[in-house]
Amino acid sequence: MKLSILMPVYNERATLASAVKEALNVDYPCEIELIVVDDGSTDGTRELYPSLTDDPRVEIHMHERNQGKGAAIRTAVTAATGDYVIMCDADLEYSPADIPSLLRPVIGGQADVVYGTRTFGSHNAYSYTYVLGNKAVTTFANVLFNCYISDLETCFKLIPAALYCDLDIRAAGFGMEAEVTGKLLRRGFRPYEVPITYRARSREAGKKLTWRDGVEALWILLRERFALRRA
Repeated sequence: MKLSILMPVYNERATLASAVKEALNVDYPCEIELIVVDDGSTDGTRELYPSLTDDPRVEIHMHERNQGKGAAIRTAVTAATGDYVIMCDADLEYSPADIPSLLRPVIGGQADVVYGTRTFGSHNAYSYTYVLGNKAVTTFANVLFNCYISDLETCFKLIPAALYCDLDIRAAGFGMEAEVTGKLLRRGFRPYEVPITYRARSREAGKKLTWRDGVEALWILLRERFALRRA
C-alpha cells in the first residue's frame, strides 16, 4: 500500500517548512509520498521550496494564480501515485502524527474511507461561531442523508485514490470538503471516524475559512442530496 499526502499551500511562509518536516518525520506503516501544490502564494512562500526538495518523497507543483483549495487538491490528485490519498494542510492546525491512526482501520480491513474527527474545546477552538458553523453544516448533512458523521469539514479524509478521482470533485474552493462528503454519502459510503488532535489558528494568524464557505457548503450538500433523488 502507498499513501499520497496532498498538501495545498497558499501564503503559508510561517508554517510550511515545519509542516513538511512533520509530515515526513512520521513513522508510517506504509510507503508515502508528499505532493505539495502551491496555489499562487504571494507572501514569499515560494522562496522556501528549493530547501524542501532534498527528500525524494516530496514533489512540488505550482499554480501561477490562486484558484482555491479544491483546485490545488485536484492538481495534487492528478500527480498522486498512491493507492490512498489524504489531505494535510500546511498551517499546522492538524498533526501528521495522527495519520497512522487513520490508516489502521484500512490496513485492518475495517474500512475504505476514514475521517479524522476533531474534538473542539476552549484550548483549541478558533471561536464559538466557527465551531457552531461546523456543527451546523455537519448536522445538515446528517439530516439530509439520514446518517451520522461527527465532523464534515475535517481536513483529514483518507480515501482510495481511485474512488476520489471517480467522485469528480468540481468545487475550486473550500466547498470541496462538502462535495466530497456529499458524494460519498450519496453513494452509500459511511466514513469510519477516528479522533485526532487539532489546534485552530486565529484570523490574524492566517485562517482563511469564512461564513461564506459555510453557506456554500450547505448549498453543495443540498445539490448532492437532490442529485440522489434524481438517480
